[in-house]
Amino acid sequence: MAQLRKLNRVLLMLLILMVYIILYSKVHKVQPQPGSADESDRPETAAVHKAAEQKVEQRQVDQRQADPRQVELKVEAIGQVEDVDDGSILVVICASRERMGAAMTTINSVRSNTQAKVLFYIVTLRDSVAYARQYIEKSDLKDIKFKILEFNPMILKGKIKTDSSRPDLKHPLNFVRFYLPLLVSGYKKVIYLDDDIIVQGDIQDLYNTKLDPGHAAAFATDCDLPSEVVRSMGMQTTYMGFLDYRREKVRELGMNPSECSFNPGVIVANVEEWRQQRITKQLENCMQDNVRDNLYSNSMAGGVATPPMLVAFYQKYSDIDPSWHVGHLGWSPDTWYSESFLQEANLLHWNGRFKPWDFPSVYMEMWERWFVPDPTGRFMLVRSNG
Repeated sequence: MAQLRKLNRVLLMLLILMVYIILYSKVHKVQPQPGSADESDRPETAAVHKAAEQKVEQRQVDQRQADPRQVELKVEAIGQVEDVDDGSILVVICASRERMGAAMTTINSVRSNTQAKVLFYIVTLRDSVAYARQYIEKSDLKDIKFKILEFNPMILKGKIKTDSSRPDLKHPLNFVRFYLPLLVSGYKKVIYLDDDIIVQGDIQDLYNTKLDPGHAAAFATDCDLPSEVVRSMGMQTTYMGFLDYRREKVRELGMNPSECSFNPGVIVANVEEWRQQRITKQLENCMQDNVRDNLYSNSMAGGVATPPMLVAFYQKYSDIDPSWHVGHLGWSPDTWYSESFLQEANLLHWNGRFKPWDFPSVYMEMWERWFVPDPTGRFMLVRSNG
């Protein structure tokens, strides 16, 4: 019996020693040197690592979708354009698939009327990046200096009401102007132009617009339009035409309903001041307030991008020379300006339903002068049979 107990103790000691050796080898496992062969080189192990990487990438995508503020703007650089201020005038223009020819017309009018160096930032959605590049590279615009930026509409999640009578005004690119600091790096000053615009003057003059200290942007007010146009538009030239003053929350903002409104289709912006004042956050807050409290009626404002700008920049913007924003040409097919007045204007804007590439519209020949035919044949002008 004594010998059996002794044997049991020996076996127990051996078992404890084996367990200790196994644990030690796992804790102090030697890491393979770079370039050495180990199990990670095996196909099945590599597949496991690949799957793990894909899970991490998917988790990052999920996080960006959960927090739209983390959505990045992708950039496709053409011609190795650097984000460094080289003295070029930076012009931001949006180019949707259905209005690509309009954006290219705006670009052509800008570059044809200046000797200044101009850099175009062309903002579009993922499905139109290749289309925008083809339009430029296969047309007379192939020599312009440009960069294509892809705008991710996820950044607008939860900020836009879905009851607009005009779906085109809810297009994600309609809100690109809110995010100028995310688009622009390396430049202090930038010009933003809508795509239903032609420029007849030298863009250098618009760029030279002086912004007062503390102002992040300059606009042209609607009250600077000719008196006959203002009379025909009624309240649409004031804040009352864009904000629902029946709402207590609107009245609490303390904004004069008779204050002249402005159209944000032409902006000269100080990006650094915009960023410092957190203008983008103010605009997003206004959009979210509207989703919750219906601060501005779509039927009143005719859109959803202008009212937040009016709120954020109330009495805090500099003035653009009125000749640099002659607008409302698309307000009605009967809109009328004198021919001499339009010829002398530096910039014409067909804001409204009636666009110059469509029919009916007014002063189409002035817009068509700068039209660049689509080399892919997708964008076609609509004209009457006559």
